[in-house]
Amino acid sequence: MQELNLPPFDYKLTQSGETIYIWDVLRRKQVVLTPEEWVRQHVVHYLINHRGYPKGLLSLERGHRYNQRQKRTDLWALGPDGTPLLLVECKRPTVPITAAVAQQAATYNQTIGAPLLLLTNGLQHFCWRVNFEQRTNEMLSEVPAYGEVVK
Repeated sequence: MQELNLPPFDYKLTQSGETIYIWDVLRRKQVVLTPEEWVRQHVVHYLINHRGYPKGLLSLERGHRYNQRQKRTDLWALGPDGTPLLLVECKRPTVPITAAVAQQAATYNQTIGAPLLLLTNGLQHFCWRVNFEQRTNEMLSEVPAYGEVVK
């Protein structure tokens, strides 16, 4: 797999036939290692090990409804009260983070209501603080640490 612009972590790979699996610490099972999953697993470990997000408050591929349709988000971080805190949209490294990707994540976030939004393809990362009342977005230089967001 491609080296990403995220800190490395100790991962466990297994192979069955032609398929390679990676151990997912959140789902507690082996999942197929795709380029997007490689990015998602790096982000999970980055949030836990470098930004202090509790593993028990992270949720992968969580479903939600938007315009009567069932959608799935890549990753949410929740606050201690269970409300969404950070919505993460992961793309594989070959997919550029474009305005269309940002629009997709912002659209999902209209129903989720997370005050932080992170878009990444593992090489480029864009993080915003969303103010729903003022309808503004503030670009951040990095993902805030959990302790900075939850006071």
